[in-house]
Amino acid sequence: MKEINVTGQKRTDLGKKASKELRKQGLVPCNLYGEATENGRPVALAFAAPMSELRKIVYTPHIYVINLVIDGENHTAVMKELQFHPVNDSLLHVDFFEVNDQKPITIGIPVKLTGLAQGVRDGGRMNLSIRKIEVTAPYQQIPEHLDIDVTKLRIGKSIKVGDLSFEGLTLATSKDVVVCSIKMTRQASAAASMASVDSDEAEGGSEAEA
Repeated sequence: MKEINVTGQKRTDLGKKASKELRKQGLVPCNLYGEATENGRPVALAFAAPMSELRKIVYTPHIYVINLVIDGENHTAVMKELQFHPVNDSLLHVDFFEVNDQKPITIGIPVKLTGLAQGVRDGGRMNLSIRKIEVTAPYQQIPEHLDIDVTKLRIGKSIKVGDLSFEGLTLATSKDVVVCSIKMTRQASAAASMASVDSDEAEGGSEAEA
């Protein structure tokens, strides 16, 4: 995965009023979760980060390993959850999850289809059902995207998660989930019907000659 730096400052006032004031200053309330727990619940490090820095990792299809520097303390993390305003879609809150070299993480990786599918060459339409697949692995082994070769995929066929495998990765998304498929278009259907009619006429002509 790509790496990016984000700076932050710890916050102690966690009320709605304080959060609203932070947003007015161009800051976004955030939480960093790690392995620490209290009474069986994860303990969050509350901090605020500039929207100008978060924009680089929020409004992008890429995934990043984030080098968080919070009041001078270094943390390696990935984004866990985003919260947006229901009306104006502005970013309200970000949760991060701290990662290390030993413990695997589960994260959604973008899907990238490669090759020109046979079904598309035959006039079908490619349908991408999911844009990300959940994988589990140490964060250093997680790629920027998952390449899926669709060259041999024909009209009416699909590729499911269970059909895929990637070295060093455990796929966490259900095996029955369809990743992509080739749908028959009206044009392809009409062409197939015309070919069938031509074939029948040719066979009829041969029988008449016989």
